[in-house]
Parts: sequence; C-alpha cells; structure tokens
Amino acid sequence: MFDLKEILSVSLILFSVIDILGSIPIIVNLRQKVGHIQSEKATLAAGLLMILFLLGGKAILGLFGIGVEDFAIAGALIIFAIGAEMILGIELFKSDPEAKAGTSIVPIAFPLIAGAGTLTTILTLKAEFAQINIAIGILLNLILVYIVLKSTGWLERKIGKTGLDVLRRIFGIILLSIAVKIFKTNAFPIGVDSGI
Repeated sequence: MFDLKEILSVSLILFSVIDILGSIPIIVNLRQKVGHIQSEKATLAAGLLMILFLLGGKAILGLFGIGVEDFAIAGALIIFAIGAEMILGIELFKSDPEAKAGTSIVPIAFPLIAGAGTLTTILTLKAEFAQINIAIGILLNLILVYIVLKSTGWLERKIGKTGLDVLRRIFGIILLSIAVKIFKTNAFPIGVDSGI
C-alpha cells in the first residue's frame, strides 16, 4: 500500500545506487566526445528497464529456480561492491564510454543509470517494500535523473570536483550500510540479531 516512509526509503536507496550526481564527470566527458546527449531518450530507456525488471524480475528468477531472498543476498554483495567503489575511488564495474552510436542508451541509460546494481536493488527492494512504493521511488529518481542530465554543465560548475568527491563518498557509506542491512535481513530471516 501507499506509504510515504517507504517511498522516501526506496527513493534514497535508488538515489544512492544510481549515483547520478557522482556520474556527472562521466556524462560531461561523453557530452564532450559526442556533442549532445538526448536526456529524454536516456531517461525513458532507463525507466523502461527499471519498470520491466520491477514487474517481471521475479518471474525471470523463477525460471532459474532462484528465490527473491537468494537474489537479495547477491544484490547486497553488489551494492556493497558499489559502495566500496565509491568510497575507495576504484573502478570495479566498467562501462564503455568510447561507444558513440546510441550514446544516450549505452552507456547512459544502461549501465550508468539502470545498470546491474540498480536492477538488482529494485528486485532486492521487493523483499521489503510494496511494489507501488518502489514504482513511485523509481519515478521520483527518473525525474531527478532527467534534471541532472539536462543541467550537467551547470552542476559541474557549481558543485566542483571536490563537492562531487564528497557526495560520492557519503553515498558510498550509505550504500555499505544498506548492503549490510539487506544481507542480515535475508540471510537471517527469522529475526536473528547479533546486536551489532
């Protein structure tokens, strides 16, 4: 059911995973290479991928005999890796920024916005939140993604490299905490709490 607290939680989790602010340098670099990025096309393509995975992800997993809890634990590990990547400044998940054809879709819509981490997170969230609240959280993030894509130049000038680095590390810590929580919830579903 519609729950403002769930919507806020989902929105913040997806915001951290998508990390559109942290992706501004990549987007600026792509724009310099190809001249123009179609913000509308990239946002719609990413949104379509996320909604399709929200609606059909569980059925796809069922074909492989994988439960949502299993996928949630795998997702927690991916989210943990993304968080570590953001904090340590290393690159574990590589994209291909050299691809000029269809730059709005690849790599911006996929995998930059709706990449493995985002899609895994969406399915992981289904174990804890109502589908309608996840959908609203996705929509709110897509609005923000569109605004950021439209104003990357302005944001780059205003926030600066140092500001972007600080934001990236803050959201990295949040992601690590989320990953630990998801792992504990799904690895110990009967409510075992270590007290940590």
